[in-house]
Amino acid sequence: MADWAPIAKEYDPLKAGSIDGTDEEPHDRAIWRAMLARYVPNKGVTGDPHLTLFVARLNLQTTEEKLKEVFSRYGDIRKIRLVRDLVTGFSKGYAFIEYKEERALLKAHRDANRLVIDQHEIFVDFELERTLKGWIPRRLGGGFGGKKESGQLRFGGRDRPFRKPINLPNMKNDFYGEGSSEKRNWSREGTRDWRTRDRDHDRSRDKRWPERERSWAWGDSERDSKEERGRGRDRKDRDR
Repeated sequence: MADWAPIAKEYDPLKAGSIDGTDEEPHDRAIWRAMLARYVPNKGVTGDPHLTLFVARLNLQTTEEKLKEVFSRYGDIRKIRLVRDLVTGFSKGYAFIEYKEERALLKAHRDANRLVIDQHEIFVDFELERTLKGWIPRRLGGGFGGKKESGQLRFGGRDRPFRKPINLPNMKNDFYGEGSSEKRNWSREGTRDWRTRDRDHDRSRDKRWPERERSWAWGDSERDSKEERGRGRDRKDRDR
């Protein structure tokens, strides 16, 4: 736990699928896919990855010109790549912006996150595909972030950093080591207590049973006497 950090320094799908980065088993199929994936970054992408920003959650109508207008206020831009569908040519809602200077990159990373462009609140982070070791994109089950309704949240990034894990005291030896005999004795005694309690319950039920029979018998006799009184009144009425 000494090297724990809220932001991942090396991408691990298993840790990214954990809220605090301490899971030991994957809890959904996407994590399995990411763990089995062998992803190689796109070699066709050019530019300096350490001077490139990743901009996501864009309005699908946002253009390169609009991005240049907004992000050029932080410094000189070398290149803007708005990712589009190969077939339709429509925007996929994210882009990569390469700056000429690191100072401009850091300023945009600090100030442009959650900026509203074309009625959409954008998300800004450093490029991870070529800078974070072991990176797996979300289409292969990796990535950071994600929607709550999908149930496949990813942690360790800027949007959702790891939560600090709770350090619980090590109680394993107390329960399964030296205290195991005490635990067994407790369980046996508890079993005897339950058996004794069941026997007492059966005895008390047997004692109550004759009382219930007497009460039912009393109820039957009372009902019979009421019926006899009713028949007597009927005879008197007929005699009159």
